[in-house]
Amino acid sequence: MRLSGAGPRAGMRAVAGAVMCAAVCASVPATAGTLTGVITVTDVEGKPVPPGEAIVYVVGFTEEPAGTPVSIEQRGRRFVPELVAVTAGQEISFPNRDAFLHNVFSASSARPFDLGSYKQGESKQKSFPRPGVVDVYCNIHPEMAATILVLPNQRHARVDRAGRYRIEGIPSGSWRAFAYVRLATKPVSAPIKIEDGADATLDLTIARGQAAPHVNKYGETYRDPAKYR
Repeated sequence: MRLSGAGPRAGMRAVAGAVMCAAVCASVPATAGTLTGVITVTDVEGKPVPPGEAIVYVVGFTEEPAGTPVSIEQRGRRFVPELVAVTAGQEISFPNRDAFLHNVFSASSARPFDLGSYKQGESKQKSFPRPGVVDVYCNIHPEMAATILVLPNQRHARVDRAGRYRIEGIPSGSWRAFAYVRLATKPVSAPIKIEDGADATLDLTIARGQAAPHVNKYGETYRDPAKYR
């Protein structure tokens, strides 16, 4: 099956609606299968582009988070990686690898926070207790942006350079799978049926848009960032 989605950013509510199913999701059954496929990413004109940090995730059931550490580095005036998926209840660290200050913050309703300014070699942490979409910025460098998908379970995967993905341990049943990239208006999705011990396949196509301007943590336009370089 191949679906498509397009547009820049206005569909964050659609993304949040796709991931915030924790209150109605079922518990994980004991039996499980695997979902594999290829994610094709295009520009707004429909031309294929590298898949980058596309993420595929499955919703419809809840799980406790794994104990795997998750980190978003501040490096070269970028967040690395720029798109991260975690399970609700997980913690993310934000180490500063640059030789100057950064101030990581989010005004997203799913998890607003402000880590304040801190220097190279320091790291701060934040927990993400509820499913939702969290857009993250630096209050000093407007070019820095990242998105955190806080999901109701552990069944999510990042694609490889060819756009391929593999998600193991999906409970048997009928669920919905989503693919998402930063700057897409909304994720694309399709229903899936998982059978115990079997592989299911799903290919999806999604369009990446353009970055939209954003304000700093005070709701104001950024000052000239050149003086911080």
